[in-house]
Amino acid sequence: MSSLKTIRERQNLTQEEVAERSGISARTIQRIEAGTAPKGHTLRALAKALAVEEKELLAGAISIEGENTNEESAGERGVPAPIRYPAVKIINLSSILFILLPPLNILVPLLLMFWLKQKNELVRQIISVQILWTIAAPIAFMLGIFLKLGRTFTLLLIIAIVLSNVGIILRNAMAIDRNKELSIRLNFSMV
Repeated sequence: MSSLKTIRERQNLTQEEVAERSGISARTIQRIEAGTAPKGHTLRALAKALAVEEKELLAGAISIEGENTNEESAGERGVPAPIRYPAVKIINLSSILFILLPPLNILVPLLLMFWLKQKNELVRQIISVQILWTIAAPIAFMLGIFLKLGRTFTLLLIIAIVLSNVGIILRNAMAIDRNKELSIRLNFSMV
């Protein structure tokens, strides 16, 4: 099986989706999957569209479900594991279960990152956003209490803080589905 086809299937993409992302025709993608080696612009465009290194597209040693025809795994060769967007979405949505227990809204996605073997920039950004929210939420709550605007205001503030995190998580989940990226992300990573 060709590396392109394996990577494409791991990322749950059709040939047409890869063609749209890369700007390479679907016919060319079919030829590459049939055995023609990609070169030059085609190789660079496909690598960028699939978020893999060019050498991974040329390797031919990667197969489905993390098994490969060589004895060594992708991680041992220094090639990053491909991004599995359904797993990334699960990691993102796992935070929503623990919004009221702030340390767990970081710990659970972090554990899932290792368990699902998705140590990529998307997941690091998801966890970084949760860390930042976990730091900012109590600060906002304490400021609200110090303003002494009453119990109603404090209750509304708590609801707003919780809903802000639900909104962040759901918005990122939709962006992962649509664009394979996050809509709310940081310019830096805390993980």
